[in-house]
Amino acid sequence: MDAINPYLAMDTLVKLNSENLLAGGLSDEEVLENYKHAIDDGILKVMSKMGISTLASYKGAQIFEALGVDNSVIDKCFAGTASRIKGITFEYISQDAFTLHDRGFPTRSTIKPKGLPESGEYHWRDGGEAHVNEPSAVANIQDAVRNKNERAYEAYAKKEHEAIRNCTLRGLLDFDFSSSHPVPIDQVEPWTEIVRRFCTGAMSYGSISLEAHSTLAVAMNRLGGKSNTGEGGEDVERSRMSDDGDSMRSAIKQIASGRFGVTSYYLADADELQIKMAQGAKPGEGGELPGYKVSASIAKTRHSTEGVGLISPPPHHDIYSIEDLKQLIYDLKCANPRARVSVKLVSEVGVGIIASGVAKAKADHILISGHDGGTGAARWTGIKYAGLPWELGLAETHQTLVLNDLRGRVVVQTDGQLKTGRDIAIACLLGAEEWGFATAPLISMGCVYNRKCHTNKCPAGIATQDPQLRAQFRGTPEHVINFFYYLSNELRLVR
Repeated sequence: MDAINPYLAMDTLVKLNSENLLAGGLSDEEVLENYKHAIDDGILKVMSKMGISTLASYKGAQIFEALGVDNSVIDKCFAGTASRIKGITFEYISQDAFTLHDRGFPTRSTIKPKGLPESGEYHWRDGGEAHVNEPSAVANIQDAVRNKNERAYEAYAKKEHEAIRNCTLRGLLDFDFSSSHPVPIDQVEPWTEIVRRFCTGAMSYGSISLEAHSTLAVAMNRLGGKSNTGEGGEDVERSRMSDDGDSMRSAIKQIASGRFGVTSYYLADADELQIKMAQGAKPGEGGELPGYKVSASIAKTRHSTEGVGLISPPPHHDIYSIEDLKQLIYDLKCANPRARVSVKLVSEVGVGIIASGVAKAKADHILISGHDGGTGAARWTGIKYAGLPWELGLAETHQTLVLNDLRGRVVVQTDGQLKTGRDIAIACLLGAEEWGFATAPLISMGCVYNRKCHTNKCPAGIATQDPQLRAQFRGTPEHVINFFYYLSNELRLVR
């Protein structure tokens, strides 16, 4: 296709403008020009994410995967596009369109007002789109970790299972216990050992506050798990033990394309060095920290300038092949022979082949990241319409490594909105040995899911650098520890 005429969108804008439903008092021509400018920006943003610089290269590039679309639709409209789980047909699509139209323009009298209801696509709304994190689940888990209320955790797990069943692939799976025999609980690995395989997500100091970042590190160090610095570096002062024996040192140090905060001391003071090739929440898009979040302390840690925004480019400037990646893995092993080297990949078609190359490049650990994660600091286009579920990438990675006799060389981890013990059990069955958590620990520390992470106005003092808002932070390491205690015990009792 060489041209697109969005006539319906343009007609709609003109009609809205004629009814004075658009603010600004603009003419029809100005409204349409603004619309075209916004659409152009969106196209350029998506193309740049994929590293494509010309429209000719973008046409027919087959860089996307369809999720939940039947082959009858794919073959006719998107020939050649991967669609591994099938899904909706033309009949379902047409019925959905008719239903939506009937809501806006009812064909019969109704007591409901005309017009479309709030869909709940971007924020949770009662009766709207299903969300993994919904208000009652947030309230229950915070009650559980603050008051050691097991019944509140059970309510949280039940609510999350319902939400997960409505909006994830793993929600469509179930356990078959028909020919199995229960294992006595005293023969199951204790929770204190299970939590050693837990990691917190790669949320940088900058995307979240120092208080939140250090609280996660203290909690994971007490548990024997690992916290992750993210790509923002870490102050050397955090490596020192406090008077009560706690350490704010993150065991996993991440090396991203921007190399922010990466120094020889940073590399030497790690149990694991993680090369971030991409982010599951926004694959193909680099990290971005707006200038209003770059405080003097963050600028010092990242070796940058206060108030100046920081962008990690989508590709690493020195990695264009598996051989280049192997060289970086070798360099990191030389910088810190004690640390295992991890490579963070995202769930996508063909990730198994990439993971095989990573294993042959002598990495010790592979992380498959799913699209559901992220602190919410990405653009809506990335959060809503990019990435794939970790279930697909994890299964492909595990199977490909086994087929190539490489599975024994590496530890495989996954992350992306893991919420309950049931999620961990499914991840285990699909091939994961370790599991990462980011949003759930933040909620345990007080996050109320306000979706303002990128604005620097987080009311819980978590995703902000504003001193007044940071003073509102009420999270403690005990809250995170209690969450992982409940989570690992639920895993032990999965039935």
